[in-house]
Amino acid sequence: MRWRVDLRASVSLLGTIIKYLAATMVIPLAVAVVYMEDVWVFVVSIAIAVAIGVGLERLDPEPDLGPREALVLVSISWFGVAVVGTIPYLLAGYGTQSTVGLQLPLGDGAAVILGALGSSIVNALFESMSGFTTTGATVLGEISFDRHSHALLMWRQLTQWLGGMGIIVLMIAILPELAVNGAQLMSSEAPGPELQKLTPKIAETARALWLIYLGFTVLLVILLYTLSVVGLAPEMDLYNAVAHGFTTLPTGGFSPQADSIAAFGAVVQWVIIPFMIVAGVNFALFWHLLRGEVDVMLKNAEFRTYAGAIAVITAVLSVLLFRGGAPPLELGGTTEGVTENALRQAAFQIGSLLNSTGYATADFAQWDGHTQFFLLFAMFIGGSAGSTGGGVKVIRWLVVFRAIRRELYTTARPDVVRPVRLGGQVVDEDAVRGIVVFTLLYFILLIFGAVFIMIDSARIGVELSALEAVSASLATIGNIGPGFGKLGPFGSYLFFPDSSKLLMVVLMWLGRLEIVPVLAVLVAGVEDVG
Repeated sequence: MRWRVDLRASVSLLGTIIKYLAATMVIPLAVAVVYMEDVWVFVVSIAIAVAIGVGLERLDPEPDLGPREALVLVSISWFGVAVVGTIPYLLAGYGTQSTVGLQLPLGDGAAVILGALGSSIVNALFESMSGFTTTGATVLGEISFDRHSHALLMWRQLTQWLGGMGIIVLMIAILPELAVNGAQLMSSEAPGPELQKLTPKIAETARALWLIYLGFTVLLVILLYTLSVVGLAPEMDLYNAVAHGFTTLPTGGFSPQADSIAAFGAVVQWVIIPFMIVAGVNFALFWHLLRGEVDVMLKNAEFRTYAGAIAVITAVLSVLLFRGGAPPLELGGTTEGVTENALRQAAFQIGSLLNSTGYATADFAQWDGHTQFFLLFAMFIGGSAGSTGGGVKVIRWLVVFRAIRRELYTTARPDVVRPVRLGGQVVDEDAVRGIVVFTLLYFILLIFGAVFIMIDSARIGVELSALEAVSASLATIGNIGPGFGKLGPFGSYLFFPDSSKLLMVVLMWLGRLEIVPVLAVLVAGVEDVG
């Protein structure tokens, strides 16, 4: 076996990315200084990250990035930043559980200490990968400022914002050495099967997408903080406004509040709903909208389908909730007979789950079977290509269904040549094949993950229902976050064995990079010369 790629070039550029990642830790460091909590954690984290970045950069001072190296860079970058992202968690106290070592029997000796440290590293990696991939699944357990510092929770929020539009896209926007192979890098990282080049230079396209993303984030932060200033939502202080701005637009779902968005009133929920929906729209369409090309958005088949799916599923779910689909809950109360509450709960949960945001205003794991079915259905749809949403993506479903219809039609009429069309345009056959391959791999990994998680959990005495196991696998590979049962919106993944958590880390990684680039590296990166 021999490598057919220049690993030193890819790893060297990974070092550059990690060095810039260290710079972003200045934000939680500033929060740490303001609240006088964990200042040393982020000072040391920055120093370690810079050292790692500089050390990797020196492996190849003048990296030459070809197509294969670009694929490798995308794959290792997302795993590499997640590993570096664990440093603040680990320094703050054994990763995500500062008391894990204290709760172990002293008589077990070094083996127990090593086991506790190993679990802490796995937990920290899980939380970091969940952040950067904008999954929103957590192993932190109880979220509170008594257990975790403001700075550490802000780092958790920031990781989702950095991962939302894409770390590689950001690097292309600011690093000229990556712009040479920018199209290859962006197409490998960007959600969805296609990359829309908005400007003649790919670096300018990357900057345009990030500026639109930043603009929506700033607008949401201003609106949320304004609610606090005018007295409509006094609990939405500047810290919470920034924290939730960091995780709404990337469809992340992390919150520094244990009750997620249920900790805030109805007015906050209504403000967040449209931003969650916006986050699931192809950001390239907003670029056209800003240029006055409104018809480009209105005629886009994927956008129309996405908007229609949200409207229809929300309307049906609202009726179910209005008729008593949600029992009296500790958070949010019953929706029966209350039109505004039923509509808000339906719009929020669909806006959150359809594009994989993961926020919640009620424990939908306690809702009846019909309402849970609609939520599960929404989870499978996903956002749009070019958005920050996860899942299969609307455009893939459109192509898959039209490819199926084409096959049925040509089976009955074998003499007819009928291409797959989308929005009046013929879809390239290579693109159709790629979409079918992705969809097949997605469901294979989903089923494998569910079976493994169920068997592995039973091994340690944790019994999961089939729905819980499937939702755990779907929530991680789809970068959705919450599931059903024990994994509900106010639940935690902490109880899973480390082996299942590691599998879910891989599923989150594969899901964010949409499977094919990572597997392509494994298949094409090594040649069997025997």
